[in-house]
Amino acid sequence: MRYKIQLRLLFSLLLLVIYSVAASAQIIPVNHPRNPQKRYEIDAKRTGTDINSNDALPRSREFLRIDSSYYIGWMYEGMYKVNHAADFLGYKNAITPLKKAIYQLERDYARLLRIRTSDLMTYFPAYRFHMDYSVIAYNLMECYNNTDQPEEAMKVIRRTLKWNFENEGYMQSYDYLAWTVHRNRFYTSSKYSFLKDNINENEKLANAYLDSGLRKIHLDNDLVKGFFPGYEAAARLGVYHYKSLLYSYSLKIDSANKYYNLLKETAAFPHNNYATFQAIQGKFRTAEKEYEFASMQDGADKRLQEWAYYGSIIDIYKAHPERATASMKDMIKAVGSTPGFGWYNIALARACAYNGDEKESERYINKAEAFKEVHIGTTLGQSHYDFSINMVKLMNNIERIQQIKFENKGWWYSPSNLAEVAKENSQKYLLQYLIVNQFANNPERDLVIYRLFSTESTVSWDEIWFLMRDFSTKFFISKFEQQLKDDQRPLVKKYFKLFMAKLYMQKGNYTEAQKLLYDILNNEKTDIEYEKLFAARVYEALALCAKEKDNDQEYNESVNSFYINFPQLLPFSDVKPNLRLSIIGTPDAKVIERLKDCNINWITKGGTDAPEVTFLFANNGKKKSVTYYVMGNGGRELVKRSTYTYTDPDEAGLTLAYKLFKIEKPAKEHK
Repeated sequence: MRYKIQLRLLFSLLLLVIYSVAASAQIIPVNHPRNPQKRYEIDAKRTGTDINSNDALPRSREFLRIDSSYYIGWMYEGMYKVNHAADFLGYKNAITPLKKAIYQLERDYARLLRIRTSDLMTYFPAYRFHMDYSVIAYNLMECYNNTDQPEEAMKVIRRTLKWNFENEGYMQSYDYLAWTVHRNRFYTSSKYSFLKDNINENEKLANAYLDSGLRKIHLDNDLVKGFFPGYEAAARLGVYHYKSLLYSYSLKIDSANKYYNLLKETAAFPHNNYATFQAIQGKFRTAEKEYEFASMQDGADKRLQEWAYYGSIIDIYKAHPERATASMKDMIKAVGSTPGFGWYNIALARACAYNGDEKESERYINKAEAFKEVHIGTTLGQSHYDFSINMVKLMNNIERIQQIKFENKGWWYSPSNLAEVAKENSQKYLLQYLIVNQFANNPERDLVIYRLFSTESTVSWDEIWFLMRDFSTKFFISKFEQQLKDDQRPLVKKYFKLFMAKLYMQKGNYTEAQKLLYDILNNEKTDIEYEKLFAARVYEALALCAKEKDNDQEYNESVNSFYINFPQLLPFSDVKPNLRLSIIGTPDAKVIERLKDCNINWITKGGTDAPEVTFLFANNGKKKSVTYYVMGNGGRELVKRSTYTYTDPDEAGLTLAYKLFKIEKPAKEHK
């Protein structure tokens, strides 16, 4: 989950609170311990400059030339490098000047840094040094976090806490102690000394830090309320922010809601995190709206925009993988090879997979794998990144197997097809073995994977099935039975039921599976606009159950509903789709012959509910064309009227087969 944008807004509130004293603090003379004339000159030149502007670098060089022992020059250089960093090396290069700045500031101005007072005139001279320290320390901590050095980041936070500033400015120490623990919660003290020995203990520690933060804010307010009115209310928002994050992660819904409600109607309200909190409760409609707000709240930071990544998953839930594809291509074009690029390629690969384009999916997932992602300002780390990549690869592997079977209805009679399926199955087992090993070593699997929806999950609920489908059904049935009893999210329970039904089907218990599926259809609330993927998987499972029980009517009805909800899934399913064929004019016999070699059940008799395909062939010399569309009941257009031009009838038949399921797959991609 995200934290930085919201906290920048919070800091803006704090700075508005303290702005009235800023100018005065700059002009009150300070007894510099060394080179006073040079430092007065730097102070004068610093006035009116913006440390976050492009002018910071030439200013830093000028200040260092005047007096390199004064922290200001190093602070300006460090801030310039931070603001222009876009990768691991960039943040690493910013560490050295920031370390020099904080060392020189502590060395020369320790007396002023120690000041805690309610006397305005005593505090004014110290104020700017406190604020400068908070800026340097905050950005140094960020650099350590962004270069995978949490132990060093923790040292910076504790170093700041030692000074016990009455106004911590950008560096709210207890907030960041909690954040650093939570961000590394799945490790133990054997890896990082500041951690406990399991996730629960780490989360308790993070919460304890936040409680300490509230106490410190209250004590500080006794000193600063005379000249920082509103300080306590503004500073408490940071604690509420992290409380909402921790409780969302642990699925303590009521507690998380409490803190989100405290943040509402403030500039610090974290729309991105709140959207994810809604999504993990199955409230996808609200989540989508909040992600839209987050897109307006987020700045142009070079980091993963979570609203875009998770928004693409909601598009898939809505059976609009083409929208997810377009939005992720736009994000990649906008950000280039900066942090977030790898995540967007994962999302794009996922969208392509659900859109039936395995080749493109594999191309983008390979880009993500080759990219060195920097995980900035988020609880998502490299383990989440690697897991997401491998899950998409597994989906693509299974899709390739199903593609062979769809394109060749008699595939088992072909030695080449059999060999290809065997090869892909072998690769699938190797990939599953790799993922399961990662999975077994993941201490978050109970809270993140088995719960299907979690703030720290970076895959869709549907992808998790691809991992579970070939493993211990008894174990997973037991897990989901327990989730049904314990989970406090009413809209998520139907997903547990679906997984249990599919697991029962794996065991051959189709009767028990049907009971659960009927219960979902009859008793569970489903937002059909936002849960089309879920509806499609329910009807897919019902169709497979009906097939096993020789119930043709239920099979046909379920297959039809499967197609209506998410047609792109059907060619890669174990369900054989039903379609009717209507041809206007003279058909191209070779096109139709190749089309009918695909694994489609062409309905010719009445009484079976199935979408109707219409072809209108035209011949213009060497170039031939076919206009096609698919209609459902009541004249509903399921696949829009379109015209396809071709020269090779064999390729045309195969391409058209995919187009009937809204899949735009170039002929050269076919096996």
